[in-house]
Amino acid sequence: MSFLDNLENNLKALESQEERDPEKIRRDQQRREEERNAALLRAPHLDALKDSEFTSNLLTECRTVGRAQRVLVRFTWIGENLRLDAGDKRMELTPTSEGIVAVYSVGGAEVRRAPVDVQADDPAALARAWLI
Repeated sequence: MSFLDNLENNLKALESQEERDPEKIRRDQQRREEERNAALLRAPHLDALKDSEFTSNLLTECRTVGRAQRVLVRFTWIGENLRLDAGDKRMELTPTSEGIVAVYSVGGAEVRRAPVDVQADDPAALARAWLI
């Protein structure tokens, strides 16, 4: 058996020993369970963001206000987040376990965060507050 074969066998043995480590398996299961629970808590807010009339009205209002200012408003779904870009301004709507949060940034630096209620908030007011 050559040196390289011996080294390869030793590495394989270490990897299989690490895979059978009960502590590592427990940590991985716990992490997966926490991620699953967090996703279940975000799910109703994500559905509200994706399927509500609020979102479509917000996109329409952002395009309308942006056009009046001669600024193209682009929107993109990135995973669970809805990102709206207008020049150097950005608003990202992020579903969390507590609700939907709007993260405002200018020039790549976060300016503020605010909760958004898709049932009660006015999309036109949100669009104007962001763009004007």
